[in-house]
Amino acid sequence: MIVYGKQICNHLLERRPELVREIYLAKTIDKKNFALLKRLGKPVIKVDAKKAQAMAKGGNHQGWLCDVLPYRYATLEELKGSDFLVVLAGLSDVGNIGAIIRSAYSLGADGVIVGGIKQLQSESVVRTSSGAMFDLPVAVIPNLLDCLNELKQIGFTIYGADMSGVSIDDISFNQRRVLVMGSEGSGIPGKIKKMLDERVTIRMARPFDSLNVSVAAGIIMYRMGYAG
Repeated sequence: MIVYGKQICNHLLERRPELVREIYLAKTIDKKNFALLKRLGKPVIKVDAKKAQAMAKGGNHQGWLCDVLPYRYATLEELKGSDFLVVLAGLSDVGNIGAIIRSAYSLGADGVIVGGIKQLQSESVVRTSSGAMFDLPVAVIPNLLDCLNELKQIGFTIYGADMSGVSIDDISFNQRRVLVMGSEGSGIPGKIKKMLDERVTIRMARPFDSLNVSVAAGIIMYRMGYAG
């Protein structure tokens, strides 16, 4: 799997070097980065701009590309020992998914479950998550009804973002908790909404229809980052 961009490549080389197989450079690098590459002992291959652009499929690679091991998705069993999970119900935009994964990692969630789809475009989500996807367990589970039912049976409380819910400022969150976020267009699917233990919303300072789903998720995750 090819990932690209200076920030993501450096993130991987510094935090998860075992995942990197080869490094491709399309520009001269500074002494600090050269020393890092030399210390890691990874194969470094120089490529021209045309080759780099083709490898990045037209994306902004900034002269940095890495060939990394295929992303290993987590399983539900691996996530059952967590306290705080984020479930994405029917989201398909990789930009929003990546942004939510990045926020989930930063704000203390233990894992993200992407449901309602059969697979993710791993390369795109790695990029939009700024590499955070490699530091946070992410599972793809098409059948969210069974998934949420299993989580409820082992003591998780299921909270869902909904405009008609209780303000996050007025609720005390349980220790083992799940936040469900629906798509911007249709929200949380009806069958999943019936499984929620509590609907929550963001109290707005001014009247407005809604926030971008990744922004709303970040605000709610910040509040849910600590129980109580």
